[in-house]
Amino acid sequence: QVQLVESGGGLVQAGGSLRLSCAASGRTFSTYYMGWFRQAPGKEREFVARINWSGGSTYSADSVEGRFTISRDNAKNTVYLQMNSLKPEDTAVYYCAAGSSSISMAYWGKGTLVTVSS
Repeated sequence: QVQLVESGGGLVQAGGSLRLSCAASGRTFSTYYMGWFRQAPGKEREFVARINWSGGSTYSADSVEGRFTISRDNAKNTVYLQMNSLKPEDTAVYYCAAGSSSISMAYWGKGTLVTVSS
């Protein structure tokens, strides 16, 4: 069982930056794939980025490639999402997720709201 708590959301102007954090409980954090997803108002949840257990492999959605960076610190049981050059269309609730494979996220946090003003 893994519990995930996101933090770092807030209001930022377009072009600005934010760093989201996701703190995980449990001693098996380092064995999980971790991912970030987001859900904008009135839209379905979408994939943002994911990272493998060691941090050596990452993959991001085309919409955020080159602007967002996912990373993890297994010693701190934490995964991060550095978001730069934010756009109003990045406004959403951002969720952290964990799973045993890159396509199976079994555990989810409650989300943190990011609002980007134009």
